[in-house]
Amino acid sequence: MKIRFLVLPFVLLALLSCNPAPTATADQTADETAPGALATDQPRLDYAIAIHGGAGVIPKDMEEERKQEYFDALEEALRAGQEQLESGAAAMDVVENVVRILEDVPLFNAGKGSVFTAEGKNELDAAIMDGSNRDCGAVSGLTSVKNPISLARMVMEKSPHVFFQGDGAEVFADEMGVERVEQEYYYTEHRWQSLQNALERQKAAGGDGVDFSVEKGTGDEKYGTVGCVVLDKNGNLAAGTSTGGMTAKRFGRVGDVPIIGAGTYADNKTAAISGTGKGEQFIRHTVARSIAALMEYQGKSLNEAAEAVVHGDLDKGDGGIIAVSRTGEIALVFNSPGMFRGAADSTGRFDVAIWED
Repeated sequence: MKIRFLVLPFVLLALLSCNPAPTATADQTADETAPGALATDQPRLDYAIAIHGGAGVIPKDMEEERKQEYFDALEEALRAGQEQLESGAAAMDVVENVVRILEDVPLFNAGKGSVFTAEGKNELDAAIMDGSNRDCGAVSGLTSVKNPISLARMVMEKSPHVFFQGDGAEVFADEMGVERVEQEYYYTEHRWQSLQNALERQKAAGGDGVDFSVEKGTGDEKYGTVGCVVLDKNGNLAAGTSTGGMTAKRFGRVGDVPIIGAGTYADNKTAAISGTGKGEQFIRHTVARSIAALMEYQGKSLNEAAEAVVHGDLDKGDGGIIAVSRTGEIALVFNSPGMFRGAADSTGRFDVAIWED
């Protein structure tokens, strides 16, 4: 009996050696992408940059003068980033500078022009991420910092931590000596009126909860963010996002912007991504990281991955993303009626847009 059991393994080995597993032909190997491999890369561009100023229901019948103000603001920020990249600036420096420019424009819901909470205050969030090493920094609940994106970068570079919020973030701002402002700095009549409208809708509905309905409002009080993603001449990626949050938000609500992997993400292996839209949805679906993961583990191109997440995982009207891949591919994908956006690269591309058409 013992002899028979000893012989069995050798019989199996003999059978396997007579019937080896089929090997892939050269053509099959070229046509198939192995699990975990990235899609075939095109030659890398010298640089690429994309920006956004929020997504949502953006009325096409807005006054021509105001429409031009949006286009001018987007062009100014995009041009500044493009010129920096042309001169060889690092991705992180470009991202911070461009987001600061957008934070200083009262048209967008970030920095000056941020929306109001239900209590009539301004609370700001921001995050930044370096794709070369995945270092990152985030802040939320700021009430007196002029440019949150710069404080987020200081969290990354001047502390051992990733995320500071509320009073702790303000104490850190004191230590870093960043420029501070009074709450009045953030005020715009447009945002204040948006708060009054939201409170009226809540009162009419017989409740005091936050109203997330897109159809009931103009949309820009629901979705508002600014962001920038960059590929620099050294092949490094970076992403930054900043926001005033959501109009009439309650109880210290935090959206996706400062949550790494949800609204902000960058990794030199894949892409730099910044989101804008319904923060709760971006958190639930870890939108930014999901796009990068589809590239990394399924070999999808940037646009294929972005389309799959924005039009597959998210619901219609949730918002959109801007992204730049490690080769300079740019994605500007959204499922809302509009998204303030712009893109430029080393081939000469330079365009800004608001609506799909």
